[in-house]
Amino acid sequence: MESSDEAVAVKRGLSRSPFAWAVIAVVFVIVAAWLGRGRYEPVVVGTTAPDFQAEDLEGDLVSVADYAGRVVLLNVWATWCPPCLEEMPSMQRLYEEFSQDDFEILAVSVDAPFGELDRGGMPGGQVEAFAQRFGLTFPILRDPEGRIQRVYQTTGVPETFLIGRDGIIYKKIAGGAHWDSQANRELVGRLLGG
Repeated sequence: MESSDEAVAVKRGLSRSPFAWAVIAVVFVIVAAWLGRGRYEPVVVGTTAPDFQAEDLEGDLVSVADYAGRVVLLNVWATWCPPCLEEMPSMQRLYEEFSQDDFEILAVSVDAPFGELDRGGMPGGQVEAFAQRFGLTFPILRDPEGRIQRVYQTTGVPETFLIGRDGIIYKKIAGGAHWDSQANRELVGRLLGG
C-alpha cells in the first residue's frame, strides 16, 4: 500500500512543481536537438551548398548537383520584389560575360502561380513574362512552395549564393546586388580559375 501512496505523492508533486516540468522540458529539447543535429547545419559562406531541385520553365527538373564542377550563382527571387527587378539586368550581363567558362546562374522564383497568393500573401507572378521582359537567358526555376527558402535558410528575397566548383559557398548576399561590378566579376573569375 505504501508504494501506491508514494506514486500518488510523486504524481501530485510533479503536477504542482513547475521546476520539475521545466527540467523535463529541457531534457526533451536537448534530446530532440541531439537526435536532429545533422539537420540544423547553417548555410553560410564556407559550407557546402545543399542540393536542391526545382522545375525549369519547360517543366524539367533541375538540380544544383547537375552543375557540380561549375561555378554557380544561385539566386532566390520573386517578380513582386523591387530589388530583384533591379539586380536581374546585372545578373544577365555577368552571365553573358562568363557563361562560356563553366559558369551558370540558377534563378529560383518563389512566386505563387499567377492569380494566386503565396504563403506570405504576395501575388503570384508571370515568371515567363518577367524573364522575357528582361531578356534573361540563364535558367529560371520555379519553386512556388518556397522549399529553397527552407533548404538555404533564406530570410527574404533576393538572396544569392555564389558556389564554387568544389560545391562550397564563397559569397552570400541578402538583398540586391550589382552582380556585374568589378569586385563580383573578379571573384567569379578567380573561382573559374582565371
